[in-house]
Amino acid sequence: MEQQDKVETILAQAGHYLDKTTGAVVPPIQPSTTFARDESGELYDSSRIYARDQSVNAEMAEALLCTLEKGAACKLFASGMAAATALVQTLRPGDRIVAPKVMYWSLRGWLITFCEDWGIQLDFYDAGDMENLAQVIQAAPVQLVWAETPANPTWEVVDIARAAELAHQAGAQLVVDSTVATPLLTQPISLGADYVFHSATKYINGHSDVVAGALICAREDERWQKAALIRAQHGGILGPFESWLLLRGMRTMHVRVQRACENAMAFARHFEGYPGVKAVMYPGLESHPQYRVAAAQMKGGFSGMLSVRFEGGRENTARIMGRLRHFVRATSLGGVESLVEHRALIEGETSPVPDDLLRFSLGIENIDDLIADLEQAIDA
Repeated sequence: MEQQDKVETILAQAGHYLDKTTGAVVPPIQPSTTFARDESGELYDSSRIYARDQSVNAEMAEALLCTLEKGAACKLFASGMAAATALVQTLRPGDRIVAPKVMYWSLRGWLITFCEDWGIQLDFYDAGDMENLAQVIQAAPVQLVWAETPANPTWEVVDIARAAELAHQAGAQLVVDSTVATPLLTQPISLGADYVFHSATKYINGHSDVVAGALICAREDERWQKAALIRAQHGGILGPFESWLLLRGMRTMHVRVQRACENAMAFARHFEGYPGVKAVMYPGLESHPQYRVAAAQMKGGFSGMLSVRFEGGRENTARIMGRLRHFVRATSLGGVESLVEHRALIEGETSPVPDDLLRFSLGIENIDDLIADLEQAIDA
């Protein structure tokens, strides 16, 4: 029996890529938007007509993501929002979607407006509370259930297998935002999800230089075909250069994610119970309410993301953030550099996030430097 290659090998070798003409190990960028026909009018390559939704470079990255997620197909989009909204736009007036109260803030805001404008019922549930999810799903007919796990930035964990069971019993489909978990730590399709969403800008790219989104499906069903058509017709595609950069970032994803997970675990354990710290929110800590669920469905680590709540309220929390030297005060996550953000300040008055919370994205720096940085900010 032939041994199946490990994920690390597949990623490092870009899906075992070798240029058949030159033997080059790095894929070239193919910027052409159109493709020629021969004298008879036949295409030289029948799969290449126009590059709007048939990018050579994007297809290489899509194939890798599809392999990682154990899906049937993958589509890259020009941004995470383009990918997420394309799937939601497959709903019709009168349909219903349920989503977590705490989730990617921009998508939450868009969902509220879009559903109101298009006559789609939107109901929220408490992320991590499976009984509440069951109640919300069963309250009325539903077509789509959205889950984000771990949930940004409070890091509740959704039991994906249970959520899929609840959705399917109600005749709905489950979408899992697995941006924080990455395909390396969790494969939602293997646990019963119908679709996986990634803001590929984050860990998949990992260098803070590409904006991209990705959808992977368990089956190429009618909803998938509609989402793919929306991508093509709305023009939400990823360009050749961005696709090439994304693929380049993916080749080191396993190394980056492993280091980020190790740093986050050490950081969380160090500051749990630290003077001036009210709580550390990280699914890798045994004190986390859904630790057992996280341990069961996240293999190889618990991500590089965590949040810390501080004594002294909003003002002291803002002062602590201002004193940090190694953590860059910036939006986003999943890059090689460590970032920090005061989410309540960014999201505004309607934010469900506590105002004494800082969200940390641990990069690949020396963990002793990162720990010392927050210590001096707290102790100053």
